[in-house]
Amino acid sequence: MENWSGKKVIVIGAARQGTALSRYLASKGAQVILTDMHSLDDLPANLPDLEKLGIQLRLGGHPLELLESADLVCVSGGVPLTIPFIQAALQRGIPLSNDSQIFLEACPAQVIGITGSSGKTTTTALVGLMAQKYFEMKQNGHRAWVGGNIGNPLIEQVDQIDEDDLVVLELSSFQLELMTRSPQIAAILNITPNHLDRHGSMQAYIAAKSRILRFQHPGDVAILNRDDPGSWSLAENLKSDLISFGFQKPDSKQNGTYIYKDVIWLQLGRESLKMLPLEWIQLPGRHNIANVLAACAIATAASLALPAIQTAIEEFTGIPHRLEFIRNINGADWYNDSIATAPERTMAAIEAFEGPLVLLLGGRDKNLPWDDLSQLIHQRVRAVVLFGEAASLIERALGAVKKGETLQVISQCNTLEEAVQAAAKLAQPGDTVLLSPGCTSFDAFKDFEERGEYFRKLVNAL
Repeated sequence: MENWSGKKVIVIGAARQGTALSRYLASKGAQVILTDMHSLDDLPANLPDLEKLGIQLRLGGHPLELLESADLVCVSGGVPLTIPFIQAALQRGIPLSNDSQIFLEACPAQVIGITGSSGKTTTTALVGLMAQKYFEMKQNGHRAWVGGNIGNPLIEQVDQIDEDDLVVLELSSFQLELMTRSPQIAAILNITPNHLDRHGSMQAYIAAKSRILRFQHPGDVAILNRDDPGSWSLAENLKSDLISFGFQKPDSKQNGTYIYKDVIWLQLGRESLKMLPLEWIQLPGRHNIANVLAACAIATAASLALPAIQTAIEEFTGIPHRLEFIRNINGADWYNDSIATAPERTMAAIEAFEGPLVLLLGGRDKNLPWDDLSQLIHQRVRAVVLFGEAASLIERALGAVKKGETLQVISQCNTLEEAVQAAAKLAQPGDTVLLSPGCTSFDAFKDFEERGEYFRKLVNAL
């Protein structure tokens, strides 16, 4: 929709995405109604300011009369498509969209879109830093824009973006399941079980993720993971070019990044180009090496210069709540990995460390399998402290402590605060104490960030 003037648009969800989109559409002359199930007391404090822009607020529910003569319904990422209001909109033939779709339609610059079950925020931030370093070196007045699911929806800044800038977007499955446009460079880092409580089945989850590729054109570029069956299986039906990433060298006919003798290489055509030694990577864990391999492939697709790629990797120390070192207490290192909201992510965190581990695990379950994580915990973790709504469920999945295994202690608590105190008593010099919950935070916190910040506060108070 190029001309928004006078169009009636319903925006569902009054968090970051919904409020940013509402402001943008109102600035374009649309008649915007922002609706949310929560009351004003439970929503951002600046919400009444939107009414000064002519945006109508309908809070505490989604009355069906809002759909009368509506031209478009825009859905924020946290809103399931199964709610009666959206189903009624579909029955009436009202099209659906979201802030990411509208951004892609309006953005004049090349867009990199990054999705995956894990690693997408780290990879997005790293690619954003690579692009920033590139423009600093070029000194041409252009810039990198980083946003999407990573924090800033970018829709409000779209009119400031120049055609020679570069945009790096993190995209979630919730955003992608509605979208009918793909970024020019689209990366799927991995696809493992996640958000099955929302999508209903693994097939539906894969279908949502794969939409990032579905609307690409010849001349666009897809970035896929050779080591991940979920990502790599999507290579068969591409309309675009492909640059892959993985630990082993790709087939001779493929372009991609790989590792040989502790160095990251790039295979392009018949040439192999040396990019950087692994020792330059500041992030712990094999999964973060995979993220760097992906970022190098993405940067290659975007034609970023190698010195900018190298400088960014050397400087990048990660982002909060992702294997974030907090402090050493009595010889034990404490790490915050609150972003780990699925068992697969907790497994990656465990494998990032050598030596004895005390693991804090719990929150709200997402109907995901625990068997593989349970097996790894028995092999690699000395003590587990369970907390939150899913504690009993996880305890059943772990089963009994057995002689001859690494796992010696399973302790159960009610709250994260109690779990930190219990972990502090269990920790010994040389241990790593790791919050990597394997669950969402919604039983006790607004999101994983609030959980991670509270954990950091508790640890610093010990």
